[in-house]
Amino acid sequence: MPVITCIEDLRVLAQRRVPRMFYDYADSGSWTEGTYRANSEDFQQIKLRQRVAVNMENRSTATQMVGVPVAMPVAIAPTGLTGMQHADGEILAARAAEAFGIPFTLSTMSICSIEDIAAHTQAPFWFQLYVMRDRDFIERLIDRAKAANCGALVLTLDLQILGQRHKDLKNGLSAPPKPTLANLINLATKPRWCMGMLGTKRRQFGNIVGHVRGVENMGSLSEWTAKQFDPQLNWGDVEWIKKRWGGKLILKGIQDVEDARLAVASGADALIVSNHGGRQLDGAESSIRALPAIVEAVGADIEVHMDGGIRSGQDVLKAWALGARGTYIGRAMLYGLGAMGEAGVAKALEIIHRELDLTMAFCGHTQLAQVDRGILLPSSLPR
Repeated sequence: MPVITCIEDLRVLAQRRVPRMFYDYADSGSWTEGTYRANSEDFQQIKLRQRVAVNMENRSTATQMVGVPVAMPVAIAPTGLTGMQHADGEILAARAAEAFGIPFTLSTMSICSIEDIAAHTQAPFWFQLYVMRDRDFIERLIDRAKAANCGALVLTLDLQILGQRHKDLKNGLSAPPKPTLANLINLATKPRWCMGMLGTKRRQFGNIVGHVRGVENMGSLSEWTAKQFDPQLNWGDVEWIKKRWGGKLILKGIQDVEDARLAVASGADALIVSNHGGRQLDGAESSIRALPAIVEAVGADIEVHMDGGIRSGQDVLKAWALGARGTYIGRAMLYGLGAMGEAGVAKALEIIHRELDLTMAFCGHTQLAQVDRGILLPSSLPR
């Protein structure tokens, strides 16, 4: 096993171990992938102020996200097909998050089901909901999340229609993989992954297959999902879902100040500044650039979180300094999972936490609550 020092090390290892179609699914964006790249590149433009001769003892990165105590202001983002990066991937990631003391968010389009995660964890996890035309199915999903004691509902607003991701089309993405010659050749080079999949029964979308009439296999699932994402989603639907859920509600996919104000008016507990990891509108502003204006407009009225491009603890600290009171990691978690399973997710969290802790100290602070945009060089901030 090579020495793992950063998230990039995990990415390289995951690329070796995960079948191409699933690695590409995780590590890609829509169209030119310009927004996907900007999400991480724009973090690098923000520079930190180093301070010296300050007491660096007794440091803490602990805080809260929507009232939930967390070891650091990081949650696992909802990512579809996580269980195709590694067998039982959602279960493994949820256990690693629970052990570390941060929230895990399960995607509607997960391989492991809501009930699978509930059976393998103790702490309440969060559930991410896509709005589909079949409102009866949505109601039953919400009820299943309640029964599983989920601590928050994360409602995704930016996937009414699906952005085009060239790599997925070229790879013929499917779960499980279609037995084409190219796929079989690629799978033959991934014995660790194949052995894991042979050892689990979880190879389809666990929240959907068997829970929707007429959807009993991947063929019928593909036909169903192609028709189900609802292009008519509106703020009235948000109000309906909020009432049906009755618990903490987080709105994901906010990039515009006007939408942020509407999120406040909806009564949600938090919003996530997000462009869906650069997988929807290519050419959209990076999340870290969109963050300051949204915080300025609504930060006193709603808890502001962000995702997109976070590959280090320094990125987490920069987002915090610009007003985000929570961040989410998707790809960084998936790299760890694909590389080393549950141990890889734990390693990714350890890396991010250590970088966050040390950078906070180098910037002259021992408590996260003390950190504000004063740790950043003004000339390097997003404009």
